[in-house]
Amino acid sequence: MSFELQPSLQNEFVKIFPLGENDLEKLYAVANDPLLWEQHPNKDRYKREVFEIFFKGALESKGAFLVYDAKTGEVIGSSRFYGYDKEKSLISIGYTFVSRNCWGKGHNAALKKLMLEHAFKFVDNVVFHIGAHNIRSQKAIQKLGAQKIAEQQMSYYGEQNNLNFIYLIAKDSINSK
Repeated sequence: MSFELQPSLQNEFVKIFPLGENDLEKLYAVANDPLLWEQHPNKDRYKREVFEIFFKGALESKGAFLVYDAKTGEVIGSSRFYGYDKEKSLISIGYTFVSRNCWGKGHNAALKKLMLEHAFKFVDNVVFHIGAHNIRSQKAIQKLGAQKIAEQQMSYYGEQNNLNFIYLIAKDSINSK
């Protein structure tokens, strides 16, 4: 069974659907908030021309999602699967952002849990790349049980290299809880 990179999934907090070419305006309406990106390596992603590069990379990844609030039906952000390695039984989840009106309300954790549940049908390990100065995202992923395993210079699509911390959640660590 091969990894399905863009399933439509939902839980009580979020619904996710494959990101499409016509979703730029809906997603940019969320992403144009400078405070979303204040700890991110690319603090300018709220700017239209910078966000368009991000959006192009998301489409080309063929693993990106548009995220909706399950109760209101509003677009609240995006995330994606990337870096699938069948031999290493590994996939990455990242490029995630949710609107500030959802912060602290469980949407991000629900989104990650939904994606992890799907991923663990196909792989044994999920990796997250998080900017070294993105404390908010580091704390959020640690709450889900992720362990920091490395540091690496890397660049996101169309962007310069930045230091990222690499976190891992193993399927067996979830099953043992």
